Amino acid sequence: MNKKQDIKRISFSELKHWKECPYRHKLIYKDNLSSFSGNEYTAFGQAIHYVCENIVPSSSDKNCLDLFHKYFDSKLKELNIDSTSDLVSEMRQQAVPICINILPQLKNEFGIFEVISVEEQLLEDITEFESFDTKFKGFIDLVIKTSDQKYHIIDWKTCSWGWNSAKKTDPITTYQLTFYKNYFAKKHNIPMASIETYFALLKRTAKKENVEFFRVTSGPKKIENSLKVLQNAVINIEKEVHIKNRLNCKYCEFYKSEHCV
Repeated sequence: MNKKQDIKRISFSELKHWKECPYRHKLIYKDNLSSFSGNEYTAFGQAIHYVCENIVPSSSDKNCLDLFHKYFDSKLKELNIDSTSDLVSEMRQQAVPICINILPQLKNEFGIFEVISVEEQLLEDITEFESFDTKFKGFIDLVIKTSDQKYHIIDWKTCSWGWNSAKKTDPITTYQLTFYKNYFAKKHNIPMASIETYFALLKRTAKKENVEFFRVTSGPKKIENSLKVLQNAVINIEKEVHIKNRLNCKYCEFYKSEHCV
């Protein structure tokens, strides 16, 4: 945890980094050594997210492709990436079936709905265990409410062709929505039974179904299990226990560097 912060917090992405390797977590979040600033794929994902943020509240996708190209170009410029490369040109084409299908698929999945919030921030006290005053931080991409009085938390995920069944059911992956459900409920004093959660896969290379919604269930047991993982992380981060997980070295940016030998 960065000690310069006035408020101690932990996000899902930070928790995931810690779960993969506590020592890598230390290098990124305590020593501030991460040098990754982004690439074509992150720029694409951010541009697609920007489209979602703008067209869903307005319920109009008339200018969705213009929104994509302008934001995509701005991110490429920030990263000093050639906006005319073959990869970027291919991505521009891949964005078309995604952008034009976001609203139709959302309406097909949920029918008539009310937009409750877009990019809603969570910064909630962790009270389920001794958290050393740490808060859970997150940004919920979209919350809608349907006529049956159900709240639906949706997280946009850009990907290549989609997720296999193992990825869709992976506990750590799905815990993101479990945490969002738990702390959204606490923030607004809404019963857990009134909240459902979904990932929306926005697929670059899929031949069909470029926008796919799938529900992630989070009952009491799953919430309990997710909080155990969170508790373990918070306690060890507080105690500055940074054990190296050698099983995840292969793709780590610090592998065989001066920072991790």
